[in-house]
Amino acid sequence: MEVSNHTTSTLSRSNSRTSSNSELEKELIDLEISGTINKSSTLKKRISSSRTPAKKAKRIRFYRNGDKFYSGSIIPVSGERYRSFDSLTEDLTRLLEDSVTLTGAIRTIYTLEGRKIEKLEDLEDGKSYVCSCNNEGFKKIDYNTTNNSNSTAKNANRLSRLIRPLSPIKNGSNGTTPLKEISSVVHPRLVTLIRNGVKPRKILRLLLNKRNSPTYDHVLQAITQCVKLDTGCVRKVFTLTGAPVLKLADFFGEEDVFFAYGNERVGNDDFELEPEERKTIQSNKKTLRSNTTRTGPKPKMPIKSHNDTFVCVDETLLNGVVSPDSLPLELQSKYTLGSIIGDGNFAVVLKLKDRSTNVEHALKIIDKSKCSGKGHYLAAEIRVMKKLNHPYIIQLIQDIETMNNMYLVLELVRGGDLFDAITRVTRFSENQSKIMMKHLASAMSYMHALSIVHRDIKPENLLVELDKDGNVVLLKLGDFGLACEVTEPLLSVCGTPTYVAPEILMETGYGVKIDVWAAGIILYILLCGFPPFVSPDNQQEQLFDAILNGFFDFPAPYWNNIGDSVRDLIINMLQSDPELRFSSEDILDHPWLTSNVVDDTRDPNGTA
Repeated sequence: MEVSNHTTSTLSRSNSRTSSNSELEKELIDLEISGTINKSSTLKKRISSSRTPAKKAKRIRFYRNGDKFYSGSIIPVSGERYRSFDSLTEDLTRLLEDSVTLTGAIRTIYTLEGRKIEKLEDLEDGKSYVCSCNNEGFKKIDYNTTNNSNSTAKNANRLSRLIRPLSPIKNGSNGTTPLKEISSVVHPRLVTLIRNGVKPRKILRLLLNKRNSPTYDHVLQAITQCVKLDTGCVRKVFTLTGAPVLKLADFFGEEDVFFAYGNERVGNDDFELEPEERKTIQSNKKTLRSNTTRTGPKPKMPIKSHNDTFVCVDETLLNGVVSPDSLPLELQSKYTLGSIIGDGNFAVVLKLKDRSTNVEHALKIIDKSKCSGKGHYLAAEIRVMKKLNHPYIIQLIQDIETMNNMYLVLELVRGGDLFDAITRVTRFSENQSKIMMKHLASAMSYMHALSIVHRDIKPENLLVELDKDGNVVLLKLGDFGLACEVTEPLLSVCGTPTYVAPEILMETGYGVKIDVWAAGIILYILLCGFPPFVSPDNQQEQLFDAILNGFFDFPAPYWNNIGDSVRDLIINMLQSDPELRFSSEDILDHPWLTSNVVDDTRDPNGTA
């Protein structure tokens, strides 16, 4: 009857008999299929009713590693949905790449305390976890504050598909701003913020970069967290002249001082600075071009310290002999022992040649009896080096421990260390300095992503390779004797005086950015031949006072015709406040390193 009624209505709507017949046939076929489906559905119900009820899925919130603006995504996780840990990480990659910027596929999941999750069963219902890409180390921030933050953060996540840049691992476009376009606008820079309130108003500073400023809304969130308005979120931003800041590019133009407002009304005299406010803003600005001329003798480089990873000295000056028979049998069978090429305070370095490949390596033999009380440093060095595999880091190939010695087979770099190169050349061109800084910053960025800090970056620990004309073509970081993993602020005072960061001297706790400070000192030295902080009488206490004071300049004639862009980079690498100091990623994103234009018209004699 149901077919007949439906057929009648179908025929009444048709003007053709042929048409009505075909419609009838179609409906009969549909009915037949429908009957089959209903039978199948009944069968499925019977089967499913005989099964044990499925376990309830765990509701878990996942955050993006190091992203303090992303409030996380809640995902149901069950054994039925995910048969393996890899299937979960693959799904997380697909789910998160539209909401946050991923640098690769999700590979690792951590608890909020930084403990690595190994299997699905370790995930607990109702808990939160952190997703990490590739070889990223866990970045410890207060992720829960992102979930409990204001509605602006929540709205930003709802709009993520519209305003966030595409993930680098995602192909095609869904209407968002292309990542390449974002990259051309956003670069690391310090901005000064004037917090709306009673005059004299509070002046603050904020580091903007690709991590916290991929969109205009992200910048507003970063400013909100920095200025902490009494009225809540920052809604309006103005330049010093009172012009409204309406797009992302406005934060990265010539203006670097901004007024921050919530929903409150803007007064007519708000853009007039009081003398105290003007003085504070001016004190934050470091001039790129110094009016001072340094008279008297040129400042000197510090005395070279021992390089215990690889000391490159003239082989003819070393008379020490190490017998091949004294080596462990495993090394004797695999390598041919060469000459001594360096020694340190408690180690000697020799050449080795692989018998099967003829590839040369360096063998570092550490006398354990001379490491009394420093065994933990040695253990940390080996543990750290085993984690590292990067083109600009000296590679640990093999390690063997005996009763008396520790044997480390290392990658061999033939050009010697950077200290000797500086001694020969005195100072380098911007082009040569740029090559070396790119390699060093790349190595640091890789380490810091793994939460590893070197703690002793200096020219003696940087090995270089030269071309036939004596130009540096490669730089590698070595000597990880003081390196360690950072899980909380470090307090131990260590390093080399000329390159030590102020937070180490203040003993307030430090992290990976002490390496950036040391790299900033090295970049300064490369371009002029002496460090920015010196003691006139070579007294360590005076040197430390200068570092803590933080004042340095670019004196003539040594800095004549050196470009403003590299000066700006050095200033940002040598910020006394670690929160305002560039990260290693910021160094790589700075225009001086990303630009192919070499601003180097310096006279060889250092005169204008």
